[in-house]
Amino acid sequence: MIGEARAPRLGCPAALAAVAGALLMESSSGRKAVSRLLHWIGEVSSRASTAGLVTVAVVIFTIVLAIGGFRSSWENAFAFAASAITLVMVFVIQHTQSRQQVATQLKLDELIRSHPRADDLLIHIEHADDEELIALDQDAIDLHTAIRESDEEPQSAPRDGD
Repeated sequence: MIGEARAPRLGCPAALAAVAGALLMESSSGRKAVSRLLHWIGEVSSRASTAGLVTVAVVIFTIVLAIGGFRSSWENAFAFAASAITLVMVFVIQHTQSRQQVATQLKLDELIRSHPRADDLLIHIEHADDEELIALDQDAIDLHTAIRESDEEPQSAPRDGD
């Protein structure tokens, strides 16, 4: 017994989730299903009605806990559930934000490509080194400053007929 590697208990929720996650992520269709599930959770959780339902559930649970004498097992169950939901929501938010960032970046790249005077170097700038980003940012600041200064210079005096 001592020194033997122990397999995770399959009755443990964390082990089941790990095994299920590994099996789902092995195939492309599994990844798509997980992605759709995460987007659905993100969509449902962003609704005002969901926030209202969660608030009502927490209030009801608090009342039941108070009536039951604040049993530590119930408090632990609530703490576990809150922690688990928080952890899942971190991944849901990260997934949806990442997807939306990629979509926005693709739209911006298309706009840059469509404008004849645009700098093509900016199309995949998100993959550049930090030094290159800082240099390009400073170049943009210098350009905008020069444009503002040229706009502020006094124009020629208006003619009498104007």
